Amino acid sequence: MKNFPLIATAALALTLSACSGGNEAPEPAATSEAADASAVAENTIPEALRGRWGLVEADCTSDRGDAKGLLVVDAEKLEFYESVAKLGMIKARDDNMISASFEFSGEGDDWIMAVALSTPDGGETLVRQDTGPNAAPDALTYTKCP
Repeated sequence: MKNFPLIATAALALTLSACSGGNEAPEPAATSEAADASAVAENTIPEALRGRWGLVEADCTSDRGDAKGLLVVDAEKLEFYESVAKLGMIKARDDNMISASFEFSGEGDDWIMAVALSTPDGGETLVRQDTGPNAAPDALTYTKCP
């Protein structure tokens, strides 16, 4: 009778394992990894909007450091002449546009502003529209730097 608890525990484990339908296969890792990659992509600035953009041609070609209209866009931030804006909460996004909150810092100041970026022509131009108290009244149109 000393082995009764051990035998009962083993029998219970076999019963639970049979009831759980132990034949189910685990989810393939590739599916999980693809879903994770998709979620990351949806939380970034779309590829079509990334790159170097200038308000005027000289913004793309200046080597004197005076390209004040140059905008560099990567997956998670916007880089301007004297400030950087990190991507915050995304309001809307597709392959050719994003509307989101951006956390700006530059010239010793920090602020948050809503920014919409879009490319109406598949990547030749970038339209930027800021909204909020410090926003420019009109949209700005940039041209892709070579």
